[in-house]
Amino acid sequence: MRDFELEVHFSKWEFKAKYHMTASDVESMSLTDLMAMATTDEKSEFENQCFGYTQTWGADDLRARIAATYNTMTYENILCFCGAEEGLYTAMRVLLTKEDHVIVVVPNYQAAETLPLEICEVTGVALQEKDNWQLDIDAVARAIRTNTKLVSINFPNNPTGALMSADDLRALVSLCRKHDLYLFSDEVYRLLERDEGKRMLQVADVYEKGLSLNVLSKAYGFPGLRIGWIASQDRTLLLRLERYKHYLSICNARPSEILAMIVLKNSEQILQANRHLLQDNLSSLDQFFASYPRLFEWSVPEGGCIAYPRYKGRGTVEAFCQTLVEDYGVLLLPASVYRSELMETASDRFRIGFGRRNIGAGLRAFREFLDTV
Repeated sequence: MRDFELEVHFSKWEFKAKYHMTASDVESMSLTDLMAMATTDEKSEFENQCFGYTQTWGADDLRARIAATYNTMTYENILCFCGAEEGLYTAMRVLLTKEDHVIVVVPNYQAAETLPLEICEVTGVALQEKDNWQLDIDAVARAIRTNTKLVSINFPNNPTGALMSADDLRALVSLCRKHDLYLFSDEVYRLLERDEGKRMLQVADVYEKGLSLNVLSKAYGFPGLRIGWIASQDRTLLLRLERYKHYLSICNARPSEILAMIVLKNSEQILQANRHLLQDNLSSLDQFFASYPRLFEWSVPEGGCIAYPRYKGRGTVEAFCQTLVEDYGVLLLPASVYRSELMETASDRFRIGFGRRNIGAGLRAFREFLDTV
């Protein structure tokens, strides 16, 4: 497989740059603050836990708590993973063979196309940039072959923040059902929509061959717990995924499982605070980009905590981002990180994150740089 370009970029700059302005998650809280939300019994359980192995599936009580975030799932429909990446990797390895064909939306989180490309043929279907990054269902239909096995989507989209309409999701599910296709749905930014009325249904709830991927890292803001999961109505498939997990992490860490239970029990309070933070930060970004209309094309994403503005200034966006981080300590992700092996992609955009606190200092450094451009 080719290098995971986003992670290569982060391995160089994420903990070196002074201003991390492209983070893909919401600001996390301290262990002290989380434990302040816990009951006496929960605190006692955490403090008196042992550090042995846990169930490969994930603890039953944790799976039940996760299942409660869906409309139709029970704990038996949930398989936990060490983060979302392990779930994505496992699903592709278990579901696909070299004789299969996959359809993937573009742009995407690189693993969504790189992993299936290592196994079989893959076709990319471009989100419509001029139509607020909408997915053309007819284009998906045209891409289907006799050996198509799976369609892979990601909404709210990374990096654009786009959503699918309810009608488009129903049409896509109907299309997959007609052709007996699996529908893999990366939903890690769900619950961070600007308009909650546009929140998408979860694929596992509405389609018998749907797989919903989620994690505590993004919307909830707890990437350090490394708790992800796949939800599906297909328990036989989940068993196959669980067997493959035996070759990977085997199981999650018990301290993380207990803390994850506390997070989910207090999810409304946590998510409400996160949404307020995003709204405040978006207001700051609106003001910032409005000051430089000749340099940037900016629009507020529909969901998530990242956006994908266009750079309209002199030179390339790659050189722009490189100078910005090297000379002013402001880290962004240039368009090359989101290049696709399946088709041409935008070369003049960059990812900016707005989920972290205190973005004002980063924006001030960013303005200082722009005053020299």
